[in-house]
Amino acid sequence: MYIWALPDWPALTWDEAALEGLVGQVLRTQSKLLGRMEALGFDLRNEAQLRSLTQEVVKSSEIEGEHLDSDQVRSSIARRLHIDVAGLVASDAKVDGVVEMMLDATINYDKPLTARRLHAWHAALFRARRNSPQGIAIGKWRDDSLGPMQVVSGPMGRERVHFEAPLASRVEAEIARFLEWFNASDRTQWLIKAGIAHLWFVTIHPFDDGNGRMARAIADMALARSDQAPQRFYSMSKQIREERKGYYQMLERTQRGGTDVTDWQTWFLSCLGRALQDSEQSLALTLAKARFWERFASVALNKRQIKMLNLMLDGFDGKMTSSKWARIAKCSQDTAYRDILALIDQGAIEKAAGGGRSTSYLLAHE
Repeated sequence: MYIWALPDWPALTWDEAALEGLVGQVLRTQSKLLGRMEALGFDLRNEAQLRSLTQEVVKSSEIEGEHLDSDQVRSSIARRLHIDVAGLVASDAKVDGVVEMMLDATINYDKPLTARRLHAWHAALFRARRNSPQGIAIGKWRDDSLGPMQVVSGPMGRERVHFEAPLASRVEAEIARFLEWFNASDRTQWLIKAGIAHLWFVTIHPFDDGNGRMARAIADMALARSDQAPQRFYSMSKQIREERKGYYQMLERTQRGGTDVTDWQTWFLSCLGRALQDSEQSLALTLAKARFWERFASVALNKRQIKMLNLMLDGFDGKMTSSKWARIAKCSQDTAYRDILALIDQGAIEKAAGGGRSTSYLLAHE
């Protein structure tokens, strides 16, 4: 029997005493991070927000097996938030739709969540598929015309059903109860409410597709209410992506359990705590990047050099060689080598240990 079929659904409960210490720990980490962000300058806060929101959009889609171009996501967010950054690229309708949903959830966090708003999010999420007949009712509740809504895995004939959602005929009433609870001004802390909202929405599974991404957007909306700020400086979806197996296991176990969801809340809050800690590490990278550009503010650099230095500052994966420089910067090998030598002379980068044909380059230490 699934959780939604229990007689006391949706009266979800949890052990407040068991969660008290974890909630306090998360609140302290959250407060510390937000305090450090407030102390940053305007440009650095924008940089940190842009990094976190890009991670949130990209990783939330990756959890569902869909890969978005991170440069497109970053550009789409920057344009919508009027953040002046270099290297913006064009973004397609699919990227813009996902970004639109996420920004509405976080920037307009204090506005009521309504059925109309959920439909608009879903329409934005699948904007690129609007003219493609894939059996998805866009911006509408599912109707189960192809059978019960099930989450399955495995080959045809040996499928494993992880979860089956309530009948489509129940969706409208289920969502109405959910929205009434979510918008209510009760004593429930928004940290607690974020975890419950995520679980409750994904249990209803009101749409043909996109329910996981929308559940995480709703959780982000609740977390923004907890922060009392529209700017996002941490990514819950990035952390969930790193713990994807445990995430799905916990969801499945909770769906088949009782209405006491203490275990789910413990997992959710612990994951949130790790997301906040990861953001502190990202903040350190942002500060290091700012210090680097302060050192070289008066140095004349071309667009290729600025692009490649930013790539290295953001944590380039692997060794940076002249051939990789040429390929990424879209220039000749000779031009790449001249760029590199000029940066070495200016003290921005240095040769890594080794040499010959395998010569690679690192950011220079202060």
